[in-house]
Amino acid sequence: MDSELIPFQMEAILGPDSQPFQTFISDHWSNSKEKRSKAEWMFNMMKQKDPESIALKLVDYLGPSHDIYYRERCAGLLRKLLNDNDLCTWHNLSVSTQSTIKSMIVDRFSVEEPGFIIQELLITVWTLIDSVRADKTWPELLPPLYQRVTNSSLDPYLKGAACIIFAILSKDIGETTAPCIKDLHKLFLNTLNDDTLHLQVRITAARAVITFIQSIPSSNEKERFQELLPGMMRALTDTLNNKRREDAAEQVLLFLIKLAKNEPRFLRRQLVDVVGTMFDIAEDKSLEETTRHLAIEFVLALVEAREKAPGMMKKLPLFTTTCFAVLLNLLRDIKDEPSWHSSEIWNDQAGVTDNYIYGRECLSRFSKALGGKTIAPIALEQLDAYLIVPEWEKRHAALIALSQIAEGSSKVMMKYLEQIMNMVLHAFQDPHPRVRWAAINAVAQFSIDFSPHLQVQYHNFVLPALAAAMDDFQHPRVQAHAALAVSDFCKSDKPETLVPYLDRILNKQLVLLQNDNEMVQRAALKALSGIADLSKEQFQAYYDFVMPYLKTIRANANDKSNHKLQVRAFECISLVALAVGKEKFRDDLEQVMEVLKSFQKSQVREADTIVYILQASNRICQCIGKDFLPYMSTVMPSLVECAQFEPDKTVSTDKLYDSIHKVKFGKEMICIKGSDLLEVKSIACGLLGRYAHNLKEEFYPWISQAASVLAPLLKFYMDDDVRNYANYALSSLLPSAELAVEKGIAQGGNQSYFKQLSGDIILALGNALYSESEAKISANILWGLNECLLICGSLLNEDQVHSIIDEIKHVLMESSRRNGELTKRAKSEDFDAEEAELLRAVRELEDEVCINVGNILITLIHTFKAAFLPFFDELSLYLLPMMGKDKTAAERSMCFHVFDILVVYCGEAALKYYNIYLPFLLNSSDDEKPVVRQNALYGLGLCAEHGGSVFKPFVGEALSRINVVITHLHDREPENLSAYYNAAFALGKICQFHQESIDAAQIRRKTFGSQLSAPSKGYFSFCRGFMCWRESCCRRN
Repeated sequence: MDSELIPFQMEAILGPDSQPFQTFISDHWSNSKEKRSKAEWMFNMMKQKDPESIALKLVDYLGPSHDIYYRERCAGLLRKLLNDNDLCTWHNLSVSTQSTIKSMIVDRFSVEEPGFIIQELLITVWTLIDSVRADKTWPELLPPLYQRVTNSSLDPYLKGAACIIFAILSKDIGETTAPCIKDLHKLFLNTLNDDTLHLQVRITAARAVITFIQSIPSSNEKERFQELLPGMMRALTDTLNNKRREDAAEQVLLFLIKLAKNEPRFLRRQLVDVVGTMFDIAEDKSLEETTRHLAIEFVLALVEAREKAPGMMKKLPLFTTTCFAVLLNLLRDIKDEPSWHSSEIWNDQAGVTDNYIYGRECLSRFSKALGGKTIAPIALEQLDAYLIVPEWEKRHAALIALSQIAEGSSKVMMKYLEQIMNMVLHAFQDPHPRVRWAAINAVAQFSIDFSPHLQVQYHNFVLPALAAAMDDFQHPRVQAHAALAVSDFCKSDKPETLVPYLDRILNKQLVLLQNDNEMVQRAALKALSGIADLSKEQFQAYYDFVMPYLKTIRANANDKSNHKLQVRAFECISLVALAVGKEKFRDDLEQVMEVLKSFQKSQVREADTIVYILQASNRICQCIGKDFLPYMSTVMPSLVECAQFEPDKTVSTDKLYDSIHKVKFGKEMICIKGSDLLEVKSIACGLLGRYAHNLKEEFYPWISQAASVLAPLLKFYMDDDVRNYANYALSSLLPSAELAVEKGIAQGGNQSYFKQLSGDIILALGNALYSESEAKISANILWGLNECLLICGSLLNEDQVHSIIDEIKHVLMESSRRNGELTKRAKSEDFDAEEAELLRAVRELEDEVCINVGNILITLIHTFKAAFLPFFDELSLYLLPMMGKDKTAAERSMCFHVFDILVVYCGEAALKYYNIYLPFLLNSSDDEKPVVRQNALYGLGLCAEHGGSVFKPFVGEALSRINVVITHLHDREPENLSAYYNAAFALGKICQFHQESIDAAQIRRKTFGSQLSAPSKGYFSFCRGFMCWRESCCRRN
């Protein structure tokens, strides 16, 4: 096509003359391929060059004054125009043109139109739906769309499509949909129960119902739709019975999974039937694996919806037994491929099926979500039966299942540890090597999940069994896994469980190191690393014996095929060095560091190799301290580069872990899996902090660079570990900078530099608090912020302190909101002891947030003293509600601690708060929670000491409260002792500083009638209190 004519042709088509435009439209449906191609080419050119004009032209031709032929085709072309990647064309249109298109669609929906036009417009709306939902700018669409939904003459397929769109839009802009609910309920009910309708119509109706239910705000209105569930399930089963429509059934299952996640309680009344149907689907081998897995996913979605329906699934009769059996059955789908036995690849999947992989994942999720008390007894009964059958697949499945459920049920399964270990250790003698491998795998997992109990109680069984397995030269996979299990066994903090076996276990590793199988060699190196790390100084006796083997491997592993082995050897050497110490390692240092330099020159591409090198380098730094400085120029470029790895921004979050990303490393671009990228990035961040900690002031040359890399990562929301490690590392920089300035080795760095660095770090940590939604990470950031304030607090100006206070307000509000949700969850009708245990763990995270907030306030009060009181006044509105009886012990205690510090460090300026805070202390001094009592009583003592005449009106009630604690029947129980001693402390302070307001004789009779007979940690507080009382009596006499 002549490029010079294109502008003229476009102008003609888009101009006032209708003939060129109509010809252009007709050519799209011409029988001539040449005409169609030219028309499509011109359409794409206009879409690129002038989307506004072509969009408005198409909209104009959709009006009723034009011929139906052109109107229908313009509807199709408008849909085609707007349906592109990321709605690029739509977003590039002006707001005016977007409004014109929306108005046209509303108008067309409001009148009778041919089915084809409605179909194309519905597809167009579907195309724009995400954008419409995001900006909530199309509420006027709902009424005419509702007319389409309820129009009896509309084609059933189009009605179904309109239903889905209406349901989706209702969630965000559907405040006006409440009056429609009754009619929609009737429409959906009739559609789902009408077996004469085409199956696709019923399927579409089921999808629409599921979507609409999630948009209804009122729980009472949701209840109205309960009776639709049987029709929805019947549509699903009818679809599955029609083998040609299994893909449609999968779509319904996906919608049901969303319903299970978002509205699990909606399913409660018919839970038995719904879950029963899903189990039937899961066990129907005539169906596709994908379909069966989706049915299981639905069940797991209900189990995992603990926040919205805690305990609901546990009450379902035989649910746990049936579900565990279904999941366990998936693990039986494994083949004994000959290639597995001879493979030298760690994660060789030979013989492993999708069923097996999915079963492993599901068992782990099932265990974590349901809880150990529920699953452990049932699991052990079924697994015990599996272990005594002839089929090796069942025995293998039982051991894999034990490994998978251990993490989620470890606390409860600890009670069954003897039974479990007997099952697993017996399997070490199984005739099938894959079963023996699974037994070793279980021991490795248990060594982590049951640490250190397993090591302490079963070391005399486990280590000999692993040593024997390492003699299985016919099956290198078994040998290697046994060595790796030794490494996991060594992750406890109990070296005494290993030392008696050191000679035997070490000799085994040295034998394996001489094996021709590289996988076995690498496993032996991993085991040696773990042994050295656990045995520490005990390993010195073996250093001269082991090191030559490691040097030999390092020297011989020079070609690319053995590169990973060389890296493993380097990792092992670093752990050995850390174990034996600087003096023992000194002679080998230079040679080892030459290896490190060679790694930097080589083209390292694998994520695990990068991690091993980075971590090993840091261990050597930890071993030799500041002697590592000459090698920092070798280490830092790679470390900084890894911390700056960025995932591909075009990859969605849900696909991040499994996708492949290109990143620059050294002089090349390398491909790395998303999960590996995040691991490398987080580890690199943590190591920056470790180098700062180990090198102290000598890390100064890299502080500014590290800070610039780490600060933005506090908001790296793709991965929690990255944010956590960035926080740790960033807060580790200030001590190094402070020492460098103090010692005068910071070239060009002075107090002004340190003040600027401090301000930047404090600002970064504070900003991160505002946007952090995870309680655990918030707690960690607060900890890091306090660590920094302890160093640089006195350098802060008023604006910086005010920012910190605003950040604390935000943190307290968010924590209060989350605590409120936990309280609401605890009132659920299905709430049970296991759910209470789970909530206890979540509350502990909130307590950690609260404690760290308190520590920051204490640091600021200690730093600024009375000058901090205006900021404290702002915070009082947030702190006072936290002292109520309905709050947690941590919240109340934190407030008491802060007030204590205020009393001690702010002197007379703090007296104005006594009338506000003292009533809380008095009311809490006999609280049912011992920790609250002890903190309140200690606060009373401080107020008595520092309060002067302001405390005088409270003396009588304080003595009464103290007397209750000291004379309590169970005052000497271990959990009450601290409160008892603090009561004595408070009493002593009252006697010492308010003797004119007390009756000493009465106190002697009531309070000191009996004394503690044995000294303990708190006894001296009691004695101080008693001596204060005696001293005051003497002065009065």
